[in-house]
Amino acid sequence: MSNIAKSSIAKSIAKSIAKSNLAKSLLAGCAMMLAASGAQAAGVEYVKVCSLYGEGFYYIPGTDICLKIGGYVRSQAEYGSGNHGIVIGSGSLAADGRFTRETSEFAFSNRAVASFDARSQTAYGTLRTYTRFRIASTGVSGTTSTEAFVERAFIQWAGFTLGRSQSFFDNVTFTNRFSYLNVRTAGDTAADGTNLAAYTFQLGNGTSLNFSAEEPFSHFKAGTADGNAVAFAANGSVATDNHGIRYPDVIASLRVDQAWGSAQISAAVHDASAAYFGSSNLTTNGHPGDKAGWAFGAGAELKLPYGDTFAVSGVYSEGAAGYATKGGSWQIYGNSGVGVGWITDGLFDTGRSIELTRVWSVNAAYQHMWNPLWRTSLYGGYVDVSYNDAAKTIINSHLPGAAGTVQCGAVVASSVWPPITMTGGGAGNSCTPNFSFFQVGTRTEFTPVRGFGLGLDVFYTHLNTAYKGVGTYPANGTRPAQSVLDDQNVLSAIFRVQRNISGED
Repeated sequence: MSNIAKSSIAKSIAKSIAKSNLAKSLLAGCAMMLAASGAQAAGVEYVKVCSLYGEGFYYIPGTDICLKIGGYVRSQAEYGSGNHGIVIGSGSLAADGRFTRETSEFAFSNRAVASFDARSQTAYGTLRTYTRFRIASTGVSGTTSTEAFVERAFIQWAGFTLGRSQSFFDNVTFTNRFSYLNVRTAGDTAADGTNLAAYTFQLGNGTSLNFSAEEPFSHFKAGTADGNAVAFAANGSVATDNHGIRYPDVIASLRVDQAWGSAQISAAVHDASAAYFGSSNLTTNGHPGDKAGWAFGAGAELKLPYGDTFAVSGVYSEGAAGYATKGGSWQIYGNSGVGVGWITDGLFDTGRSIELTRVWSVNAAYQHMWNPLWRTSLYGGYVDVSYNDAAKTIINSHLPGAAGTVQCGAVVASSVWPPITMTGGGAGNSCTPNFSFFQVGTRTEFTPVRGFGLGLDVFYTHLNTAYKGVGTYPANGTRPAQSVLDDQNVLSAIFRVQRNISGED
């Protein structure tokens, strides 16, 4: 019997029993299988495995393009993480850090991520296009917020990477690697990526040299503040007075990937220039001289026996805070007053040059594989934010007080903005805007089935406040004025369940 005849008989059988009972439906299934076998023999093309690029790739029928579809579905419950705002993620704390009875300390969040990796061979090497997007929902205080975001969308060809990808400055990724956090103690762009144009030289033996032009604001551009524009405000916000983007951040990195792990050194140049003097920003006001910030980073990830992993990374920056931290500014209330901290790329005042802010960070993590089903990690990071003496003088000269009086060793200027009223000109107070913070935690995860895991992450955040000691911090929302500025702590936990598809992280 010919293939065409087989196909016709099968279709007739399926049609005749479409309204019959379940037993007859089984016969219909067999008939359709017969039709399929006839169609296959007749030359219809089916999806074939593509082994050129690893597991999970298949040829798109009728093309030489290999496609891998991946992603994950995640559900998690959070406590003390302030809906990604207080101790994880980026941005200032604003109202979340008040910790009143109106603050939501518990939240559910859910995320679905899909990725598409398409590759084919050309005369100039592999042509790759990669897209990854997420849809997320978070429920807090009886309301649900929904987010749709493109995390990756890039083309790679002949050494070029063009589009949205992870920064070539990132040496070790800590976000969601050893913990469930988008950690504030690191400046990596693993969560959201950055827009860039890069070129990679393959030097052999797993060594590569990378040059990249990247969007400044994706690196949490802290911004440059004007002393005459209420730079530091209550609720942890910073009023910036930035020059428009004239050139992208310029990055160079040298990386090595071997069987033992990987290591990288990175450098970045970042425009920290400002607009104009004065709060009105008139073109006739003049402006400070242009300044370029910079950052240097180094890190390594080592593969240890029995599947264990150790990673360490450090970044030092001046005028480029976003490479060392995505932490934003801080405002946390506790039983002992309030803890605060403001972060900028730089600071200036009328007639004065821009003073770059120094920010450095260090992160480390160790993950132990108890067996193929269980793993536990220990992790921690520390960030230090420092203003030089000239910047301290500018900031302290704007402390509340009568013009011409001395507060914290500086003569008060006309514009008042750090929201801290000193007692006796600064007696009993550290009188410094410098601050630091650290996070430490542990995560244990159970993976009963490949690609499916559930686990618990418990972590502790400590803020070493700026202006520690006696001083009046003004009323803020439902929080009354505070008479003491002191270090603060937050204990948090995240429980997560996640199913990965095609090996997605």
